[in-house]
Amino acid sequence: MNSNSLSEDRFFDPDPAIRGLARELYLTIAHLPIVSPHGHVDPWLFADGSKRFSSPVDLLVIPDHYILRMLYSQGIALESLGVPRLDGVPVEQDHRKIWQIFADHFYLFRGTPSGTWLTHELNQVFGCHQPLNSATAREIYDQIETCLSSPEFLPRHLFERFNIEVLCTTDPAWERLEAHQAIHISGWQGQIRPTFRPDGVINLDAPGWRANLDRLSHSSGVEIHSTRRLIQALEIQRLHFKSLGATATDHAVLTPAAAELAPGEADTIFQRALKGQSTPEDAARFTAHMLMEMARMSIEDGLAMQIHPGSYRNHNRLVFHNFGLDMGGDIPIQTEYTRHLLPLLNKYGNDSRLTLILFTLDETTYSRELAPLAGHYPALKLGPPWWFYDSLNGMARYFDQVVETAGLYNTVGFNDDTRAFCSIPARHDTWRRASANWVAELVARHMVGIDEAQEMMLELAVGLARCAYKL
Repeated sequence: MNSNSLSEDRFFDPDPAIRGLARELYLTIAHLPIVSPHGHVDPWLFADGSKRFSSPVDLLVIPDHYILRMLYSQGIALESLGVPRLDGVPVEQDHRKIWQIFADHFYLFRGTPSGTWLTHELNQVFGCHQPLNSATAREIYDQIETCLSSPEFLPRHLFERFNIEVLCTTDPAWERLEAHQAIHISGWQGQIRPTFRPDGVINLDAPGWRANLDRLSHSSGVEIHSTRRLIQALEIQRLHFKSLGATATDHAVLTPAAAELAPGEADTIFQRALKGQSTPEDAARFTAHMLMEMARMSIEDGLAMQIHPGSYRNHNRLVFHNFGLDMGGDIPIQTEYTRHLLPLLNKYGNDSRLTLILFTLDETTYSRELAPLAGHYPALKLGPPWWFYDSLNGMARYFDQVVETAGLYNTVGFNDDTRAFCSIPARHDTWRRASANWVAELVARHMVGIDEAQEMMLELAVGLARCAYKL
């Protein structure tokens, strides 16, 4: 079998009995539209119907931190991959050379989610039915380049071809959302919704915090000189996001610590930050305080609140200094939820108007903390396996450790959390196949009947996400 052929039974359990049930269950939902409630695709791709992807390298290599981190781990310089340096030092500009390097090392992705997604993209999206390697690099590059020059591969056309029902982007709190406005004005019917992300202004140690604050002040029309005025500006912007279809917020924090500070204490910290005198302890306490404020706002305006904690950002200082954010140097840390979230859950966790969606990069918390918390508090739901664990094995571990305690209906289905637009169908297909494996095993063990299993598959594919994110 050609190594780039996609078996109809890919990812299904090797046990014939489970495999047959999994295949049957998967086929009941394989045709359903894609609901993508959280991701990082650039909305400008869809603002103009004539917008094109540029080269195969710009589409598949340079923006993908999964690819960059693997190649860098093998000693391949980011400059040789065309990644722009912050200091303007020249980097490789010949995209065919970059693609050749990528193809020469594509074997590195064997057995990884990235390898799975890329193989699916090459095969299903671009019709490349031979394996990518040194010998086939030029031919595959030419084929993708030809595809990208065709009207059928314009982003809006691909959106429809991929059968995407709704795609949510992630946008800084200070954005005026011009791209989303352009989409609405254009009359195109594709649903592209913004998501409100305030990290750059509520995390005092965020890169460019002071400039971000000025941007928020300009966008909201509020002169921000105190914590109270910051909150006012954020509330105004949240309403602006809602007016363009937003249904959720997103918060990337080192820890999920929440704490309610006295107004004077919070503002004292804020004033130190305005003077450039804040400390790491100040930043941690202020973010914890603002998470409480964000939960309050979500109860009032109905936006679901996502918390993505546990990533030590920019661990490789040399790469961060030379190339900036999102270069593959973010590393998971051990994370605690039970005590950290106690103030927030005691104040708001019993209020069913709040939808608080928790993610983790620490799988040891699945059965010890997250599943018991979600299995109790009405406001709390669990997000799917995220980032390093968005894989077949990661999904299996999630189902095994979470659902028996939290229950399926205290989870939110799948989100792809990707910048790589063309990988969206592959990621959702992996989830649907992993879901079919898990549900098929329940049927085989006589824990659920086939009718129940089919209902569960519908929820896992689209229903849970639609409900949690109000889509």
